[in-house]
Amino acid sequence: MCRNIRTLFNFDPPVTEEEIRASALQFVRKLSGYTKPSKANEASFERAIEEVSAAARRLLDSLETASPPRNREEEAAKARARAAERYA
Repeated sequence: MCRNIRTLFNFDPPVTEEEIRASALQFVRKLSGYTKPSKANEASFERAIEEVSAAARRLLDSLETASPPRNREEEAAKARARAAERYA
C-alpha cells in the first residue's frame, strides 16, 4: 500500500485536511501511474486529487463508531514495531 494512504477515521486529534489530501494524492498517483503528471495532464490530475479529497472528507464525516478514538502516537509505534519485525 502507498505510504500515505492510512486509516484516517477515529483518531484523536481528528484527521486534518492536509492528511486527507496526502492520501488522495497517493491514491491518484497509484491509479494514474504518474508521480508528477505532464503539463497536458496536470489539470486532470489536480481535479482528481480534489475530488478524491472531497469524497474522503464526506466519508469520514458520515462514519460513526462507538469505539473511543485511537491515539496517533500509539498506533504509529505499533506500525513501526510491525515494520521492524517484518523487515528485520
